Amino acid sequence: MSIKLTELAKCLECKSTLDDKENVVNICADCFMNLDYEIPAEKRDTIIEDVEQIFQHFASDVTSAFKKDPAADSIVSVLTSYPGIQAVLIYRVAHFLWKLGLPFVPRYLANLAAQITGIDIHPGAKIGSDFFIDHGKGVVIGETAEIGDNVTIYQGVSLGGVSLERKKRHPTIGDNVVIGAGAKILGPITIGDNVKIGANSVVIKDVPPNSVVVGVPGRVVSKSVKELKKEVDLTHSKLPDPIQKYLKQMEKRIKKLEEQLENKNK
Repeated sequence: MSIKLTELAKCLECKSTLDDKENVVNICADCFMNLDYEIPAEKRDTIIEDVEQIFQHFASDVTSAFKKDPAADSIVSVLTSYPGIQAVLIYRVAHFLWKLGLPFVPRYLANLAAQITGIDIHPGAKIGSDFFIDHGKGVVIGETAEIGDNVTIYQGVSLGGVSLERKKRHPTIGDNVVIGAGAKILGPITIGDNVKIGANSVVIKDVPPNSVVVGVPGRVVSKSVKELKKEVDLTHSKLPDPIQKYLKQMEKRIKKLEEQLENKNK
């Protein structure tokens, strides 16, 4: 039996060898329990910039609720009764701590947000500004997912991975994208800018910009050569029906064949 030798991971603090579970956070259990954590020198210079970005995202995320939901009537109601906003705001803090390499706390905050809101956002995911989750129950966003600016997703959406390897395994979503309720986007695929994904679609391949995707598996049923306007467009209920389209084409083909057969028999 051959044994594959791999380089053993070391604790960032005491340099002892980590086991498989400790390797996830790059710090051993003893150092963690001592709570002796120090921010890495290379990350200290960007802390102020990252904190400023958190507040900028706070403002854009809350503002997006008013832009994208006509039921939003006040700041108080948005902050206290919108689980999508609550989950994203907690994620912003957790992601900041994740970037600093702080063990345990980012995942704990993410788990806390999931328990409160039913929305599971891994703190390692990268999410742009003007992000809005409407309703939100059942939304899952994986560790290596990347989401652009002005993206809207609805309840039951999953940005999931299809690999057990620690690598890029979740989708990359472009700018100005709308993802309908229950849609599943799986694997390290890329969804281009200005794309609409219909409810309950299962997308497993790259989608070009300015496209509309529906079905299981998801198919591009409409594509514009021109870049779409960047205003919020939530009319994801008015999508083409590919099955109806194929049935109409089949019906026309059958009718044409029947006519040819009748003419031949005359």
